[in-house]
Formats: sequence, structure tokens, C-alpha cells
Amino acid sequence: MKNKRTLYFGISTLLILASCGAPNQEEKQSSENVQHSFSEDYKAPAFTDDQRAEKIKSIKDELKLMMEEYAEENHIPGIAYGIVVDEDLILSNAVGLMDIENQLPAKTSTDFRIASMTKSFTAMAIMKLRDEGKLSLNDPVADYIPDMANVTYLTQDASTIDIENLLTMTAGFPEDNPWGDRQLEESNQMLLDMIKEGILFSNAPSMEFEYSNTGYAMLGYIVSQVSGKPYQEYIKEEILLPLNMKNTYWEVDNVPSGQLAIGYRWEDETWKLEPMLHDGSFGSMGGLITTIEDFSKYVSFHLSAWPPRNGDEKGPIKRSSLREMQTPQFPRLNPNARNYKDEPSPVVSGYGFGLGIYTNGDDMKWISHGGALPGFGSNYVFYPEYGVGIMAFCNLTYTTPWPLQKIQQLLFEKLDLQKRELPVSSILKARKMEVQESFLLGENGLKEDIFSENFFLDKSREHRVKEIKDALDAVGEIKSISDLSPQNQLRGTFRLHGEEKDIIIYFTLSPEIDARIQQLLFAVVDK
Repeated sequence: MKNKRTLYFGISTLLILASCGAPNQEEKQSSENVQHSFSEDYKAPAFTDDQRAEKIKSIKDELKLMMEEYAEENHIPGIAYGIVVDEDLILSNAVGLMDIENQLPAKTSTDFRIASMTKSFTAMAIMKLRDEGKLSLNDPVADYIPDMANVTYLTQDASTIDIENLLTMTAGFPEDNPWGDRQLEESNQMLLDMIKEGILFSNAPSMEFEYSNTGYAMLGYIVSQVSGKPYQEYIKEEILLPLNMKNTYWEVDNVPSGQLAIGYRWEDETWKLEPMLHDGSFGSMGGLITTIEDFSKYVSFHLSAWPPRNGDEKGPIKRSSLREMQTPQFPRLNPNARNYKDEPSPVVSGYGFGLGIYTNGDDMKWISHGGALPGFGSNYVFYPEYGVGIMAFCNLTYTTPWPLQKIQQLLFEKLDLQKRELPVSSILKARKMEVQESFLLGENGLKEDIFSENFFLDKSREHRVKEIKDALDAVGEIKSISDLSPQNQLRGTFRLHGEEKDIIIYFTLSPEIDARIQQLLFAVVDK
């Protein structure tokens, strides 16, 4: 399988790049009730031998020991963590203390402030309003915050900042983590006054990604303006409650007694209390307070977007809108990245809508976001192709809450979790049989009616017959034929196993309703 991925990596990359463009919305219109025809025969990718939950449950004790050691090494008072498989929280636990003074143990029901993990909730609210036709991602931000029309851009030819710029952090605002963290409890008026007085830019809009809390504060204000409700109320009513997240809060004073984790920093070889920031206009960039039990439902909702499939929609927004949130923009390459085995594995990453999206050289994709505020650190990662999500919260300032690389080793090396597999479509299966015949029957196998019109124009029948004969002569008698490994609905690979060598065959079908073979590539390879 690894060799096949390598062989066709270039083709797959071109297809991914070609799909990155977003459609231009000429006008706001609701997409909630748009109906279109679809294939009743489509078979979505599925797990062939699904033992994910049982496998993950088996590492409960090992994972707890790992988290205890990590907490001790990094002076973390308490950590709560969990793993979801599809829609179920199948492993959860906590180590250490949520409150040192009162010696209260951390629990999976303990509320932690999750900081910037809030951002995707804000993005989801924007997507919901977009789907309802109440705004467009191409709308200038000045349509909702008028003083944005008066900001001084870096260049005369700068593009106007739109909502999508705020979502993808490409508005040109400077990275503002240290400053932004202390603005959490400020009022909307402070935000508006700051914009009116002017904002400095570090880049021209739509040119670079740069992490911006300010942009997400603006998005929160836009949500309130468009919905007619305070941002926090809208998130609660339209996202939290539909997902049954009933123990999630915005204001620390609203968390029930004994349920809120107390935040600390490690200084002078001791833990010191951090002030608990109240909710405010910057809450949309990092103010949410939640539990592992509640947040697991949100992670499961994101996982529910995969794979694309037929069936009823469930949850606050459509599956296609979730996948749109999880699509990277302005991709960047880290050529020096390493995988969980600590082996070289370059990573392509990009920021979507409140989420970071990553794909490494081992063909593993994950989506994640961290959060850090005075007193707290948090992170979650989900793997769409595996249907698995992991999350952890802790109560120590700006701290990574887990040994992620070691956890990945457990999941993907020790447990050997596998991706879904794509079933072979009916038309691809039929054409595979015809490709087989083209080889096994020699000259009589190349039937005109199974090939698209370009096929024998691209290379003559005479040349194709000779190439097939030469390949068969090189491998000896054909002993068996492998199953087809589909890349999508209309392309795939399989092998003819010869006496001495194999022939690996790759073919693609045309877009016609009666799809025909438009490309046929093959090579003689060692067994």
C-alpha cells in the first residue's frame, strides 16, 4: 500500500490543489434546503474489521500512567482527557487536582477554560448564519463593523478585508497572543473603540496567515449583529444545547461550586494562583469553559462530517459545512517535521475556519487546535479517516496538556488502528474485469467499446497490443489476480501475479455517464 501511495502521490496532490478554490457567492442565499440529485448506489468508505473501541479501551491503564508521569514532569496540577470513537466517548479519565488549596481531584466532569479551542465554535456560528443566507463569507467586514471601512491599509492596492479573511486569519492583523489573552473580559465598546482609533497591519490582506485573536473577536461581534442576540447566547442556543453540552459555560461565576478547575502557574518552584478572567467581547476567541464529557460531543460532531455520504443531517450545521471548516487555506510546508515514530515526515499544514489541518508524508491527516490562557492549557486532535478524536485539558498556564507523540504511538503503532476503506464502485468493478481481459486475451482483448474516444488516438492499438505482450512475456504465466484497490469512484489499481514477476495496472475512467477507460498505465515489478 505504501508503494501505491508513493506512485500516485503526484496525481493526488494535483487533484487536491485543483479542489481548493471556493465558489464565489454572488448573493446571500440559504443553502439549508437546497436539493440536488445524488447516486443511490454510492458506497461510502467503511471500516472492514472495526475493533477500534475495544482496542482503545485496552490501553486505559497505560494511558493513565503516561498522563500521571507527564503531569509530574511538567508540574501540572491536574489533567482531564478523553478519546472518542465516532459518536461515543469510549475512554476518559483525569489525574491530579483541579483545586490545590482544597485538594479536589480533577474529573472528566470538571470544567476547564479551553481558551482558543473556542474559535471553531465562533467559526461554526458564522457557517450556520451563512447557510441560512444571513451573510456571505465574501461580505466586507465593514458591512457589520462600519469603522473597518476607515482603517489604514499597508498598501494602496490592498484587498478589502472580508469575513473569510477573519476566519482564516489572513486579514493582515499581527499575531497578538500575549496581548489578546488579557483582553478576554473587555467590552464590545472597547473593541469598537479600538477599531475606530485604528489598527496596525503586519501584512497586506489575503497574503499571509498570521494568528489573530482580534479577528475572532470581530467575528463574535458579527455573530451578535447578524443574529440579533448576544454572541454567547447564540452559541449556547444554536450549538451547545443542540449538541447536549449542558455543562459548558462562558462566565466563571456561572459554573456550579466545586466544578471549576482553578488555574495556576509554576513559578519559584511552587504553584501560584492565576486570576480567573471574566467573560467579555474577546470571549469569541477564547472564553469557553467546558468538560471532557461535554467537549467530546463537539469532537464527535466534527467527526460525523466524514466520510461524505448519503443520509439525514444531524446537528447545528451540515456535514458539508463542517468539511468546509476543516479545509486548509494558505498551506505551508514544514520540511523538517517528524512523525510519532520520530522519523522524518514533512507536514503540509493550513488554517481552516477555527481549525488547523495537517497532512504528513506518511499520508496521515489530522485536524486540531490548542488553547492557552493564564492558568490553562488545552488541545484536541481528531483523525477523520480513522473516526477517532482525542482531547485533554489542564490547569497550568500556557501548557501543552499531554505527550501527544506518545499517545499517537499507542493508537497507530501499538494498536495499529486502520483507516476506512473505500468500496469499489459498480462501474469500476465492471471495467476492472474488462481490463483483465485486455491482458489475458491478448490482441482480442482490446475491445473498442470499453475505451473512450481518446484512447487509441493517444496511442495506436498496435503499440498497445505490443506493450501488453511484452509485459506478459516478462512476468511469465499469470497465476492470480489481486482485488482492485480503488482511489475513488473512477480510478484504481490491481496486480496480475505472474510466475516470475507482477504487472501493476492503473486505470482511470472518463466522466461520461457510461464511463469508459480513458487511461491505462502498467509496469512490470518485482513480487
